Amino acid sequence: MSPLWTPSPETIQNSQLTAFTRWLEIKTELIFPDYHSLWTWSVENTDAFWQYIFDYFDIIDHVAHTAITNGQPMPFTRWFEGSKINYAEHIFRKKTTERPAIIHFSESAPQPQSMSWDELSQKVASFQQYLTSLGVKKGDRVAGFLTNTPHATIAMLATVSLGAIWSSCSPDFGVSSVTDRFQQIAPKVLIAVDGYYYNGKKFSKTNEVKAIQQELPSLISTVIVAYTGDFEKSLPEKSVFWDEVLLKHASDQLSFTPVDFNDPIWILYSSGTTGKPKAITHSHGGMLLEHLKYLTLHNDVHPGEKFFWFSTTGWMMWNFVHASLLAGATIVLYEGSPAYPSISMLWQKAAEIGIHHFGTSAPFIVACMKAGLDIKNDFDLPDLRSIGSTGSPLPPEGFDYVYDKISKNVWLTSMSGGTDVCTAFIGGNITLPVYEGQIQSRGLGCALHVFDESGRNLEPGKVGEMVITRPMPCMPVFFWNDQDAQKYTDSYFTMFEGIWRHGDWIEITQENGVIILGRSDATLNRHGVRIGTAEIYASINKIPEVRDSLIVNLELEGGRHYMPLFVVMAEGLELNDEIKAKINNQLKQDYSPRHCPDAIFQVDDLPYTISGKNSKHLLKKYCWECRSTLSQTKIR
Repeated sequence: MSPLWTPSPETIQNSQLTAFTRWLEIKTELIFPDYHSLWTWSVENTDAFWQYIFDYFDIIDHVAHTAITNGQPMPFTRWFEGSKINYAEHIFRKKTTERPAIIHFSESAPQPQSMSWDELSQKVASFQQYLTSLGVKKGDRVAGFLTNTPHATIAMLATVSLGAIWSSCSPDFGVSSVTDRFQQIAPKVLIAVDGYYYNGKKFSKTNEVKAIQQELPSLISTVIVAYTGDFEKSLPEKSVFWDEVLLKHASDQLSFTPVDFNDPIWILYSSGTTGKPKAITHSHGGMLLEHLKYLTLHNDVHPGEKFFWFSTTGWMMWNFVHASLLAGATIVLYEGSPAYPSISMLWQKAAEIGIHHFGTSAPFIVACMKAGLDIKNDFDLPDLRSIGSTGSPLPPEGFDYVYDKISKNVWLTSMSGGTDVCTAFIGGNITLPVYEGQIQSRGLGCALHVFDESGRNLEPGKVGEMVITRPMPCMPVFFWNDQDAQKYTDSYFTMFEGIWRHGDWIEITQENGVIILGRSDATLNRHGVRIGTAEIYASINKIPEVRDSLIVNLELEGGRHYMPLFVVMAEGLELNDEIKAKINNQLKQDYSPRHCPDAIFQVDDLPYTISGKNSKHLLKKYCWECRSTLSQTKIR
C-alpha cells in the first residue's frame, strides 16, 4: 500500500518524538531503530517507561514518590504513590508574554479575541479566591453548565488549582441529563450560563438553571455567566453574577495546592445508554503524564503553536484541548455550530487565526467532503501542520478527501481513545507515513493488542477485540460512588480476566497501524460473520445521493436477523429503487452480499452524540419495538 503522506527527513529530525527517543537512548543505553521497537520497549517495561516520562517532562514533585506502582492489577493499580503534584501548576509554568494563552470566538462574537497569560492568571486567581471564600477545598466538587468560552477554562483551572474536582456539561443538555450526572457527585458550586447561541438561534436556559439548582441540594452557591443576558432582571436564589465575583475577589496571587498523584482531578461521564451515566473519575497525575506524553510526543505540539479542536464542555475533547497548554500552545476555543453560517466557516477561521493543529470529528470531515468543499483552493492555510480526527472512525474516502481537497502536505492524525481515559490509545505519529483508512500507531506505554473471543492474541491482519494488557496512569482511579469497583470491573474486565476490553472491533495492519471497524458490541453478526459498521459506512459514503446513514442489526427469535439501513438523502432527493440498488451493488462490490441490508428507509435526520457518534441505541430500540411492522413502513 502506498502512503498518502510521508514525513520529510527534516520533519522527523525536528519532531518532539525524535527528541524524546534520543534522550531515552542516552538514559537506557538502548538503540531504538524505529517506532515499533520503541513502542515494544515501552509496553514491556511499563514502570520504567512512565518513570522516564516523569523525568523527561520534569514533573514538579513537591514530595517524592516511594514507588512507581503499587504492584496491583488493573483496575487497582496506583501510580507514584507519595508524590504530591498539581496539574494546573504545570500549565502556568508555561506562562509567557510572547503569545496569548487563549484565542476565542463564537457565533455571537465571530471576531477572534485574545486573552493573555497575565489576564488568564489573574482571572483564575480571582475565581480561586471566590471558591476559597466559600470553603471549597481539596476533594470538593465544582460543576459547570457552560458554553465553550474562557469562563469554563477559568473555572476549571481555579478548581483544579485548589485540588478540588471539576465536572461539566454543555448547555444543550436537558435538565434530566445534567442532574443524572451532577446528583451523583453532589457539587458545592455550580457555574451556569443563562443561554447560548447555536445555528443562528438563541436558546434561553434560565428555567433549566433554576430546575438544576432545585435538584442539587448540595449547592451552596451558583455563579451565573450572563452570556445572553436572560438573567439580567433577576437572579435565582443563592446566585451571583460571574463579573461580580471576579470584581469582588480580584487577585493576582495564584497559588497551587499539591495533591496526591492519584487524587481526582475531574469527573467525566459515560453516555448513559444503559442506565444512569457512569461517573468516570481521573487522577491529577495520570492526566498530567498522559497529556504531556500525548500532546507533545504524539500530536507533536510545539511551544507557540495554536491548537484547536471543535468541542463542547460536555465532551472529553474539551479537557484534552486544555492539555495543549501543558505543551506551551495557545488554545483556540469556538462556541457555536461548526456549520454556521456555512460549513466552511471553521476553515476560514483557521486561515485567519493561523491555526497549526485543527481538530474535529470524522463526520465533520465527511460532511465537508459531501458538500464538495475545496479547502486548498478557497483558503490559504500555510500554518496548518496537522488535522486531527476522532469521535468515530474516519473512512478511507475521508483520508483521500483531506489530501485531495485540503492539503497534500498536512499531517492527518486520526486518533481513538475515549472518555474512559481522556486521551487516545491509538493516534498520530509524525515520524511515520499516513496510509488510507489507518490510524498511524499505538500510543507509547499502551499495551494494545487484538484478541479473539477466547483471549488469544491475534497476528496483524486479523480482526478482533481491542484490549489493553497492562495498566496506564490515565485509566480511571475509580467510578464515583462505585462500591467495591463493581461498575468499573463490569465496564472493562468481564470478558478477559485482568485485561481491559475496550469494546472496539479492530485490526492491526502489516504497517503496525490500526483500523477500527466499529464498536464490538455494534458489529453486525450476519449468518455467523461479524461485520464492522465502519465497513458499511465506507461503502455508503461513496454514494453521492446519500448524505448520512445509520445501520442496526436485530437478533430475532430462532437465530434470525433483521438489518435495516436508514439514510438521509442529499437535498432535494428521494429514496427510490434505483438508489437502493446502487447502495446494495456498492456494498457487494466492496465487501459481500452479507453486507447488504434487509431494508432501506429514508429519514429526515439521524441522532448524534456531541462527539459526532451516531446514537444507534435510540434507533435500535425503536426498530426492536416496531420490528413486526417496520418492513411495511416508510419512515419520514
